[in-house]
Amino acid sequence: MIVRPHPSALSLFFILRGSILRAIVGELLAVCAIAFLVVLLHGWLPWLFSGLTLPSFTVLGLALSIFLGFRNNVCYQRWWEARRQWGQLIAETRAFLRDVRALLPDDDGASRRMGYRAIAFAHALRCQLRKEEIRSVEAWLPPEEWEAVAALRGKPDRILHFQAREIAAHLRGGLISDILYRNFSDRLNAMSGIQAACERLHTTPTPFAYTLLLHRTAWLFCLLLPFGLVSTLGLATPVVTVILAYAFFGLDALGQELQEPFEATDNAVPLDALVRTIEIATLEVVGGRPVPEPLKPRDYVLL
Repeated sequence: MIVRPHPSALSLFFILRGSILRAIVGELLAVCAIAFLVVLLHGWLPWLFSGLTLPSFTVLGLALSIFLGFRNNVCYQRWWEARRQWGQLIAETRAFLRDVRALLPDDDGASRRMGYRAIAFAHALRCQLRKEEIRSVEAWLPPEEWEAVAALRGKPDRILHFQAREIAAHLRGGLISDILYRNFSDRLNAMSGIQAACERLHTTPTPFAYTLLLHRTAWLFCLLLPFGLVSTLGLATPVVTVILAYAFFGLDALGQELQEPFEATDNAVPLDALVRTIEIATLEVVGGRPVPEPLKPRDYVLL
């Protein structure tokens, strides 16, 4: 996620980091080269462009803009839903730890085990969503639990299973009532629901036909646009074409990033920073290890 102060009016024209320009520079160069070629052809063979008028491209550009806006709105909703689910996970983790400290017997060992499992759950979910190695989970689990988790595909769910089993042991031992057990169970169910929502977003992409249709239409519009502009703008045709191509290709590339909110891209949800927030919140409650510092952006990017 891009995190930077609001730039001045002048610096807006020179910012590269987070501008999506790096992702589309190849497309812009291709469109610019074609626009220059059209200008040359118009000087040599002007009769080829007599039937092409600017109003027809205006209507096509308007339709493409509406379609781009619709698709990017859908992609942003996916991004915001992913961010909302992780925000809810932070809230549920804090509430769970608060209940552990307030409702369970004053046992630092049990509190730390369940707190560390909450951290392990966040790490395991992040690794699952980003398809990364889960070695970061090992440091937060007892060796026997880590061996059981490492052998499974549903690693976050298994960690919640260990949480539930320890709470059930307190119930069977008469240390908590069935009402308190239900309270803890509701917290774990909420975490499981967040996991399921993230998996739904991760495994259900936007329809490929949307992406394909938009990408093709944007390319056709930008390739044909110089033919409609050259009779009116002449040598300025490449400049105007590149500016419009930047808008259309940029929105297309931005939508591609937003529709995959868990990938490690500039505009994705900052899962590493959110997991660190859970670590800090947990260790401040249960202790046992030094509390780390919050993650900070690198080159204005927070991962």
